[in-house]
Amino acid sequence: MKKHLNTLFVTTQGSYLAKEGETVAVKVDGEVRLRVPVHTIGGIVCFGQVSCSPYLMGFCGENGVAVSFLTEHGRFLARVQGPVSGNVLLRREQYRKADDLKASAGIARCLLTGKIANSRTVIQRTLRDHGQKVNDASLRQAVDYLGRCLEGLDRTTTLDAVRGIEGDAAHCYFAVFDHLIVSQKDVFTFSERNRRPPLDNVNCLLSFLYTLLVHDVRSALESVGLDPAVGFLHRDRPGRPGLALDIMEEFRPYLGDRLALSLINLRRVQGKGFKRTDSGAVLMDDDTRKTVIIAYQERKQEEIMHPFLEEKVTVGLLFYIQALLMSRYLRGDLDGYPPFIWK
Repeated sequence: MKKHLNTLFVTTQGSYLAKEGETVAVKVDGEVRLRVPVHTIGGIVCFGQVSCSPYLMGFCGENGVAVSFLTEHGRFLARVQGPVSGNVLLRREQYRKADDLKASAGIARCLLTGKIANSRTVIQRTLRDHGQKVNDASLRQAVDYLGRCLEGLDRTTTLDAVRGIEGDAAHCYFAVFDHLIVSQKDVFTFSERNRRPPLDNVNCLLSFLYTLLVHDVRSALESVGLDPAVGFLHRDRPGRPGLALDIMEEFRPYLGDRLALSLINLRRVQGKGFKRTDSGAVLMDDDTRKTVIIAYQERKQEEIMHPFLEEKVTVGLLFYIQALLMSRYLRGDLDGYPPFIWK
């Protein structure tokens, strides 16, 4: 099993990252604030005005540590990585499957089974934990509808039909998402999913967490030799990591949505940490962003029983495990791709 590696998130504006021996040194105003041995991290994510020395970027490339650059508010800009790893035959099989619409539909069906099942579980957990505080009837109707969506996936054979079920399931799920928020309703309300830019506090929080997820899933895919740009549900588009977005679908409810709800309901984030710009976009302030990143890293350290492997793993390893299972399926070692389904 691969050793669990952390991601180093650098949010302090004006930071400079440099190589010092076998470590990554984070400097602010010329003073070293942090030193991290390179073998203990799996990736570096830089937000805003954060720069890296060329020597450090080369050092990270040699050690398989990807360096990603995002805007201060989480929009992806660029990524520096070393040589692509893995077997070229695996990537060629990935491309063949992606070009075959029937095969792509089959894989997409597996991915969305994980997403819809996990969305259903998020609602069921809320009913169990906050049954007296929520609209019980609406949530139970949503659970039943998502169950029918799962049954419908079993009967679909085309990619368009799979996408249609995904759209219906997402509409149902987000229609009741506001009921899952049981605290701070005066500043955290949800009416619909919006992005680029997010127009309310909840969507801002969700979009930021999804950005963190994409980074980790993309790194996992690259580590096993898969091409993160070539997906099955998300078709080719320049600059879009299609396969990373595919695999991320399984983790949106379990890790993204669930963590967002916990942060709000437990009051770890508050309305004052968000601000609306003149354009109507909602952004997080630095302290809130750091709180979210810390919570995300803490969640990745938790242990869970993997439903397919039937062994305990840390949440942070789930991305790598699913990437390995996808590669095993593409190689023909598995009859189908087993999605991550939270129980």
